[in-house]
Amino acid sequence: MDPGAEVEVRRSKRRRRTVSAYREGDRIVVLIPAAMSKREEGRWVRDMVARLERSEARKRPSDDQILARASQLNNDIFGGLAQPASVRWVGNQRSRWGSCTPGDRSIRLSARLQGLPTWVIDYVIVHELAHLLEPSHDERFWGWVNRYPRAERARGYLLGWSAAAQVDPPDSEGPEGREDEVID
Repeated sequence: MDPGAEVEVRRSKRRRRTVSAYREGDRIVVLIPAAMSKREEGRWVRDMVARLERSEARKRPSDDQILARASQLNNDIFGGLAQPASVRWVGNQRSRWGSCTPGDRSIRLSARLQGLPTWVIDYVIVHELAHLLEPSHDERFWGWVNRYPRAERARGYLLGWSAAAQVDPPDSEGPEGREDEVID
C-alpha cells in the first residue's frame, strides 16, 4: 500500500457482506458493513487497497509506453515537429496535470492522470507537446492544441474531475481567455 495514500472507511448499515473500494480524488474510499469488527476492518482495508492499487497498475502505461504514445500523437497531430526527448509520470504534481521544459524537451505527467480515459491523457500529452512549439499560452499555442479532435471535451472532463474531487484547477487562461484551463 502506498504509505502516502489517504484512506477513508465508510460504514453502511445497509451493507451486509460486501466490501468495495474506489478512488475519490486523491483518497481511497473503502465501503464496509457497519457491523464489521475493527480487526476485520483493518484486514479488509489492507486487502481492498492492495486490490485497487493492483488494478490501477494494470491500467497504468509505463514511461516507455507513454513516450511511444507521445511520439505517435506528435506524428499524427503535429507532423513530427514536437518530438519530446522524454515523457514520464511524476507523483509530485498536485496543482498541474502536466508540465513541459522546452529547453530539454522533457514532459512530465501527473500520476493523478493514471486511470483516466486514454483520450484525456492524450489531450494532456498534446497540450504539453504544443509547448515544445510555442512555450506560452497564446493564440498560436491554442491553435496547435486545438488540432486534437477531443480538446474541448477533454478540458471539460478535467474541469469536472477537479470539481468532483474538490480540487481547485490550476489558474491558466484557456483558448478563449477563459480562466478554466487545467493543464499547466
